Amino acid sequence: MSVDIRLPIGLLFAVVGALIAIFGFATTGSEIYRHSLGININIWSGLCLTAFGAIMLWLALRAQKRNLPEP
Repeated sequence: MSVDIRLPIGLLFAVVGALIAIFGFATTGSEIYRHSLGININIWSGLCLTAFGAIMLWLALRAQKRNLPEP
């Protein structure tokens, strides 16, 4: 049985990205974003990490479905 590395990587990035995005949404309008020209960098980086994790999960599930033995 082979383990596809995309599955744990996708899960890791999706979970971490979601946590960062939730923190970004919770701190909207805060003074901590004054140094980044008012851009809430936590939202954007969290959404990008979540999207990357979702792509990795999709690729892993697609490969897993392709490798299933036919009855």
